[in-house]
Amino acid sequence: MTTSSDEPLAADGRGNALISFARDGEATPPQDAPVSAALVALWRAGRVLVVFDRYRQSWELPGGGLEEGESPRRAAARELMEESGQRPDGRLRFVGWARFVLAPDRRVEHLALYAGSCTAPRAFEPTEEIAAVHWWDLREPLPGYVQPLDAYLAALAGTET
Repeated sequence: MTTSSDEPLAADGRGNALISFARDGEATPPQDAPVSAALVALWRAGRVLVVFDRYRQSWELPGGGLEEGESPRRAAARELMEESGQRPDGRLRFVGWARFVLAPDRRVEHLALYAGSCTAPRAFEPTEEIAAVHWWDLREPLPGYVQPLDAYLAALAGTET
């Protein structure tokens, strides 16, 4: 299933837009633009884990760029651990491919979205990159800026794992 339209699915006011989302198989990544990153929607009791990025000054899903030769799945698990100290209860579930137009140069990139659950959260230690974590219900106001692209993707990932 692919979700796409003339209007972006979500935009962040910084020039970045989520333009489509495809629930195609993990084994068939998009070929029209690079897959550059992976995000994780980690759920616990109906709440998704978000991290506060010190540099972008925003609440986001844990995740980040793929390292040389790294699969999106491996990047998702690595970034989740590095940014939050959390591990999913089991294998992450592939949700789909998100297609973005990114500022400032309007480049097109894809990212892989994964979901999982966590019944026993681990203690969080702030890092140079991540100041805080929060289990968010997608409705409550958070202090500071919430990245709308990530909020949209978290809703797509749902609470089922």
